[in-house]
Amino acid sequence: MQEDEVFREALVGKKIPILTLDNQWHKLFTQTGDNEEIHCLEENLNELLKRQGKLNTEMKSLASFKKKLMQEIVSIMELPDSNKKEKKMEENKRMIEDAKQKIEEYSDELMELPKQIDTANFELMIATMRVCYNQIQQNVQDIDGINKWVSNFRIHLKKKILLKQQKEIWNDEMYTYMHSIFGPDVIDMFDMKYNPKNVLNKEKDLVDNKAPKHE
Repeated sequence: MQEDEVFREALVGKKIPILTLDNQWHKLFTQTGDNEEIHCLEENLNELLKRQGKLNTEMKSLASFKKKLMQEIVSIMELPDSNKKEKKMEENKRMIEDAKQKIEEYSDELMELPKQIDTANFELMIATMRVCYNQIQQNVQDIDGINKWVSNFRIHLKKKILLKQQKEIWNDEMYTYMHSIFGPDVIDMFDMKYNPKNVLNKEKDLVDNKAPKHE
């Protein structure tokens, strides 16, 4: 993919953290949702990290075991000569050689693992960038669509508010006219559910003005 080449060039010389050990990376993918490619690459990287950890543990265990066997040989050498002594010496030497061979094998594998881990981590980073890029592009499209909807809704809402205000004005004018002809009964006559505010205010002012004043 063309984007992948751009991403690879952008990562040249950059120090990438081990993504599966990065809390921010995990937080990111709780937002983007599950992705099969990311999941497979993540599992591959984790398996390499587990293998590295296991080999380091095995190396320490073998080194400790080898040291113990060598100490036993020193102790055995001080014993009187016997078939049992020779057999024990040979057995310890054999186990020491086995331990040395395994240590060498594990050491060789451990030398290769960092490179494998870096490669797996790099590929996971490329996939991560691709997923993020696509998600950002989709979000931009969604945001544009939402902005257009909001803009159209505001225009529609403004028109509705103006229409509502205009109809209230018309009702007010018609009510005022009918009230001047028919009086208060106009509310029942026209089955009106409310009185226009300014008319009510006018009526209240008239009542207040006509009310007798107490000395």
